[in-house]
Amino acid sequence: MKWLFSTFLGLGLFTLSVQANTTLITNVKGYTLNEKGRLQQFSAALIADGKIASLDPQHIPQDAVRIDGKQKIMLPGLIDAHGHLLMLGASLLQVDVRDASSAKDAAKLVTQYAKAHPEQQWITGSGWNQELWPDRRFPTAAILDKAMAEHPVVLSRVDGHAVWINSQALALTGITKDTPDPAGGQIIRDAKGDATGVLVDNAMDLVNAVMPKDGPQQFQQMLNAAGPHLLSLGVTAMQDAGIGHDVYDFYLAKEVAQQLPLRIYAMVAATDPDLSEMLANGEIYSVDDFLTIRSVKVFADGALGSRGAAMLAPYHDAPHQNGLMVTEPEKFKPLFDQIIGAGFQLNIHAIGDRANHLALQQFADTFSRIGGKDLRNRIEHAQVIAPEDLRKFAELGVLPSMQPTHATSDMNMAEDRLGKARMVGAYAWQTLLKSGVHMPLGSDFPVELANPFYGLHAAITRQDRNNQPVNGWYPEQKMTRLQAFKGFTQDAAYGAHMEDKIGSLTPGKWADFILVDQDIFEVPASDIWKTQVLSTWIAGKRVYQK
Repeated sequence: MKWLFSTFLGLGLFTLSVQANTTLITNVKGYTLNEKGRLQQFSAALIADGKIASLDPQHIPQDAVRIDGKQKIMLPGLIDAHGHLLMLGASLLQVDVRDASSAKDAAKLVTQYAKAHPEQQWITGSGWNQELWPDRRFPTAAILDKAMAEHPVVLSRVDGHAVWINSQALALTGITKDTPDPAGGQIIRDAKGDATGVLVDNAMDLVNAVMPKDGPQQFQQMLNAAGPHLLSLGVTAMQDAGIGHDVYDFYLAKEVAQQLPLRIYAMVAATDPDLSEMLANGEIYSVDDFLTIRSVKVFADGALGSRGAAMLAPYHDAPHQNGLMVTEPEKFKPLFDQIIGAGFQLNIHAIGDRANHLALQQFADTFSRIGGKDLRNRIEHAQVIAPEDLRKFAELGVLPSMQPTHATSDMNMAEDRLGKARMVGAYAWQTLLKSGVHMPLGSDFPVELANPFYGLHAAITRQDRNNQPVNGWYPEQKMTRLQAFKGFTQDAAYGAHMEDKIGSLTPGKWADFILVDQDIFEVPASDIWKTQVLSTWIAGKRVYQK
């Protein structure tokens, strides 16, 4: 096998030869999608030079390595179309408060973590969600102070759109009563105007500015944690939703050294001050398809749980709030023109109906002037959409990149936030699919757990893993098993311009596949989330074994 960067920052071609081999996997119950998106079954796969040679092998080379699949289920490697790789690694190395039953319970977990890691000067973590706590109120610095007053503590909300900090961290930010809310952000305050310890969206920059910066050593630790975790879950490729120049350089170095654990389709962060430089470098491809950089991640608004999602009308449960535009609307046109004009796919985070409306409006305007419709631009999350805007995705060729477990995580509060009338365009998977769009699916890990079988289950049942509600939440928007499977395979590959390389096990594509313990097309839908990955393979090489 040879690999190279077609354009690698002036370094020219770099090639590496690896001895070719052939592998025959037999005695499997295999499923893949054919080129027409129909389900195809097979019992054997011949792999040559890391790619699928045949699913109906007639002529087997004598030196082929033969592997008995023992009647296990063989599927294409699953693709997460929206995640945060190093953030996942960081979350695995930090205090996890996802399961905390209250703010005080989360603070206790901070105390336990701090005692176990006395070397940590800053205590960081993630996963809190006040909507799951009895009082459903934002937590305060005072609660954290009782657990840890000596060191600064910074805990990200589960959606990554707010942080909860203690007084030590708050003091380091320099925030006072006179500190204004930054554009696109909010400092939560008490009745006296004092900061309470929660910073929403762009206000998070105030604490980020004083925190120690991560570098290659920390990135490597994060990668070492995240890579094996994803492989154990059957994820062979992921789309990294927003990387800065430092991570861009780190990924390039790891690919040169052939040390990336899985395939990465990276989206450059539009907020990075070096955006113009990275666009000028052009699209980056490695011939082994472990690294692709040809897209940019833009933020339109915040998240629903923190009421940062930008809404056309006020929140149903907070009539004085309409959410936050993280990127000011007047900046959309020059930003879209810059990114799409450079030939890069533009993937914009939009959760509220106002953010989605403005994004679709700007795509239409930019396409009419400079083109770019064929770039398969995307709206990431596309959670709440005005009914009249639903058809515009198919009309504009804009892909709704969605995360099924967001719906089952949000169902306890979404209707409170939106009111029943707006739910018609919320998490509207089936409506969008019927319009003819491709829908890449992912998890948004570490916001949600990274297990793609949790995502398949949520997409198909609209239920949590306790099978609630009984018939599913707004069940008319459920996906079929085929649609959900396509979202985590073929459509996810399409969303990354990689459908000719990965996403199905058809001859000529990379032999990225998994063996699992149960048939997701035959078991009760309620049991899909229980699927266990037995082994994971990339380019015909086993990279995980249970």
